[in-house]
Amino acid sequence: MLSLEDLQLLEAVRATGSLSRAAERLGKAASTVSYAARQLEERLDALLFDRAGYRIALTPAGLLLVEQGAQLHAQARRLTERVKQVARGWESELRIVTDELANIEALLPLIADFDALNSGVRLRIAHEVLGGTWEALLDQRADLVVAATNEPPAMAHLQWFELAQLEWVFAVSPRHPLAREVQDGQPLSVEAIAAHRSVVVADTSRLAVARSYGVQTHQERLAMPSMRAKIAAQAAGLGVGWLPLEKVRDHLADGSLVALATQDPREPNLLFVGWHSHRAGPALQWWVEKLRDPRLVPPLLHSNY
Repeated sequence: MLSLEDLQLLEAVRATGSLSRAAERLGKAASTVSYAARQLEERLDALLFDRAGYRIALTPAGLLLVEQGAQLHAQARRLTERVKQVARGWESELRIVTDELANIEALLPLIADFDALNSGVRLRIAHEVLGGTWEALLDQRADLVVAATNEPPAMAHLQWFELAQLEWVFAVSPRHPLAREVQDGQPLSVEAIAAHRSVVVADTSRLAVARSYGVQTHQERLAMPSMRAKIAAQAAGLGVGWLPLEKVRDHLADGSLVALATQDPREPNLLFVGWHSHRAGPALQWWVEKLRDPRLVPPLLHSNY
């Protein structure tokens, strides 16, 4: 077993090039350090010190030992701290999944505040789309979900609260044929919309049937990886579809998208925060309370595109 004193000896020799100077650096007698060096080589049955030159140096085996040994000791130290942290009731890791609609940038100040607690809890943040967000909680890939859409699913130990209401607008590029089909401000029929390709964000559900909204069964679809990409595709005239009003206010203002009335308006979505109540340690409880602050909602949902 390699001790911390062994590593300190190796590092002192590498830094000073001399057993006597290494002894001075360590605050020990030269004979003690010399004896410890020989004992270390005998214990490991390896030549660790090159004594052939004017300066003593570490052999390749010695260099490997000091470099890898330092990493192992650092890992052991971190493990010890994490064991203490868990023993105090803190989680070892907190997995937060946001729906793709949410701006992860809005969580950065919260991450900084959480770091200031020095809890040692490792954060892991990811995002999913539509049903994939709730599903991450359901199949234990998340401890906390943010901005999940639709009603919370039936799930043991689930707790949740409403985060916000999300308004939708049917919008297309002013160059898109559908924009020219609108006459006298008449709302678009379902049939008129279905004649054009719809742009959708791909649902990341793994277990359930993927969902999409405002799309007819036989309507052609262009699946994009994110809401940001969907907005860009519609602004480029590549398709039509419903967009979050908060995300496209600037596009509507500058004319890169135009809002069109429809005969079948889309109802607003409720967005939720959900978590496993039976695993609510201090870190999870801290995040839940912070997410209840209504001042977080605007930066979480506004356009950052």
